[in-house]
Amino acid sequence: MSATYYAVVTIHVLTALFWLGGMSFIAIIGAPLLRSVEPPELRQRLFRELGLRFRTAGWIAIAILIVTGVINLHYRGWLQWNDVWASSAFWHSGVGHSLACKLIAVTAMVTVSAVHDFILGPAAGRQKPGSPRAIALRRHAAHLARANAVLGIIIVIAAVRLARGV
Repeated sequence: MSATYYAVVTIHVLTALFWLGGMSFIAIIGAPLLRSVEPPELRQRLFRELGLRFRTAGWIAIAILIVTGVINLHYRGWLQWNDVWASSAFWHSGVGHSLACKLIAVTAMVTVSAVHDFILGPAAGRQKPGSPRAIALRRHAAHLARANAVLGIIIVIAAVRLARGV
């Protein structure tokens, strides 16, 4: 493989670390800390600001991951229609299963991220701070964030399997 391939893989891995690390930081440190902030108006403002900043960085990371992922598929020779995408033998192999798992998980991750970032999060921010509706929307957003973290782990497992040729 060429030096360009290794550079693209490195960018892909570092971006995945950034994205998963950011989500982990928010889930393990940021959100629990912010839940203790009073008054509710300040807590809501801080959640909104943290969410907006990570949303921007997160979507840039997702774009980089998709672009570098497609480039990685090209370098691995997996963008050919007849030999890969239309080949039942490929999709029944271990590598085919791993790639399918990764592609499905990435599609789900992008969908969950969009609902979290552009629907539930903003809707929660428009509610009266501390109101039952705001709390319910935040709870739903938190569930989606956790689901995204699980999807991120599934993607990493599939990526490792792909790198190992399993």
